[in-house]
Amino acid sequence: MVDCPITVVDRGTITADTNAILDGFVTATASDPNPDLHRGEGVVYNLVLDHPEATVLWDSGSHPDAADGHWPDGLYEAFTHEDPRPIEEDLDSVGYSVEDIDVVIQSHLHLDHAGGLYAFDGTDVPVVVHEAELKHAYYSAKTDEPDADEAYIGGDFDHDLNWRVVHGHRHTLLDGLELYHLPGHTAGLLGVFVDRDDPVLIAGDQAYVGANYESGWSMGASLLHSTRDWYDSMERCEEIERRHGARVLYGHDAEQIDGLGETF
Repeated sequence: MVDCPITVVDRGTITADTNAILDGFVTATASDPNPDLHRGEGVVYNLVLDHPEATVLWDSGSHPDAADGHWPDGLYEAFTHEDPRPIEEDLDSVGYSVEDIDVVIQSHLHLDHAGGLYAFDGTDVPVVVHEAELKHAYYSAKTDEPDADEAYIGGDFDHDLNWRVVHGHRHTLLDGLELYHLPGHTAGLLGVFVDRDDPVLIAGDQAYVGANYESGWSMGASLLHSTRDWYDSMERCEEIERRHGARVLYGHDAEQIDGLGETF
């Protein structure tokens, strides 16, 4: 068990079709063949884990130029981040700087999670990523193959970074800090278990919002690399939660994140 306060870094909001987040949220019926679609807001956030051995940044958020051409127009129309800011500013707002960060954990490399990696270009700060994630991100960003994922933007992660690649299903990063491979949303999503008095499982985009995890309501197909793997990873998260009594953090649930306070 480790003493590890966690600070929330607000990175703005993202708005998307709720059908992508909760599969079948709005459906056509015989009596209502043309229902109104719904776009819902979610939070974009990072976390600073103040571990005794290192100051760890979880994810790096959206690129500050997301709205100004860094994101392709079609993706920005579908997943709209209206207020992207430089990661340096948002870290400063909670009392940290880029120079304070000893390790970055990239849960995955999608455009709303990896856009701040430019701040670590040319540094020796380790950027932790799963092997499967790094491979599929480059495959997707650098090819036109039909199974490539358009949510990977090479300009987010194709930098001079000190990649620390992890393999397999489980990896101990630091004392009391375990990484779990949770494929499904992407090929190499990483969850983070923090073994402390109030244990925390940072599941991230394994569950976009609480209903994905608490009710088993699947995300839409557009947000799943593998549906079968997503269900298997959900079982792994539930087992970690049961075994440790862990609080589970979701990827974009604004109500949950607002309820945490700045540091918890």
